[in-house]
Amino acid sequence: MSFLNIDSVNKAYQKGEKVVKNFSLKLDKGKVLSLVGESGSGKSTLLRIIAGLENKDSGKIDLGQLVIQNPNERLIPGYDEVQLVYQEYQLYPSSTVEENISRPLIQYDRKYRDQRVKSLLKLLKLEPFKDKLPRQLSGGQQQKVAIGRALSLEPEVLLLDEPFSSLDAIQRRELIEELKEMFNELNVTVLFVTHDLDDALQMTSDLAIMQGGKLIQRGSPEEIFKQPKNLYAAKLFSTLNAIQNKNKTFIRPADIQLFKSTGLAAKVIEKQYLIHYNQLTVHTSDGMIWKVEDKQRSFEQGDKVYLKWDVSNEITFK
Repeated sequence: MSFLNIDSVNKAYQKGEKVVKNFSLKLDKGKVLSLVGESGSGKSTLLRIIAGLENKDSGKIDLGQLVIQNPNERLIPGYDEVQLVYQEYQLYPSSTVEENISRPLIQYDRKYRDQRVKSLLKLLKLEPFKDKLPRQLSGGQQQKVAIGRALSLEPEVLLLDEPFSSLDAIQRRELIEELKEMFNELNVTVLFVTHDLDDALQMTSDLAIMQGGKLIQRGSPEEIFKQPKNLYAAKLFSTLNAIQNKNKTFIRPADIQLFKSTGLAAKVIEKQYLIHYNQLTVHTSDGMIWKVEDKQRSFEQGDKVYLKWDVSNEITFK
């Protein structure tokens, strides 16, 4: 039975301009879901609605037996059971790491507060930095402090809003691995929102795609990769090459094989060195400009190349 239930949620800031459109989603307790969408797709607004910090126009959100109400329906907006972590960290600059994490617990029993903060510092590997100020920390460490502060109240749901957007690739990768381990240990339900597919895939194998305020598709990365519901979902994974004389039909660069004598003739007009292959931009004999992957790094700019692919790998949209 699902734990977090989002049912037909709608939100418009201006009449007739919905930011969130009939959005429904279910998430089981203790599971982690990555929600991917471009900037302006309504992801952050949706998270604020789930946290009870933004009014929805219609729809319903349940957390187990708890109904999440709009801020205008409560004396104090928000819920301890649902904590939202922002991309900007929002730490208190003059407070130490330990003080930042303990702030939400200021009215709790001192013994419990001290034990809770101590356990979180250990869990987040922040013990050596507990007396440091935010400005003395790296971006990844600051984000861990923000997550620790959110976890201090022992929430049942943790909402992460683009938490790694200001971190470099190495910091993101290391932090995601740490958080995955921690979320599993705490058995906390997590909705991770990002525009970066790589981050989403590293975090979990449960993926949802949001576009224009709507839930477009949900499934495993393999399912969405092989059977994307629309062009946006397909393009998240790679460039698409439009096939001549086949309406709304495409082939991915990775699915094209390169030969020196037979196939669709093309000329290499640009070569770009990438980590696992050379990406070639080619001009095909039927007038198309395609991207293809030269995994053997065999071709140079100006070379003639021949292209073949398995028809079963073509992607067609209705």
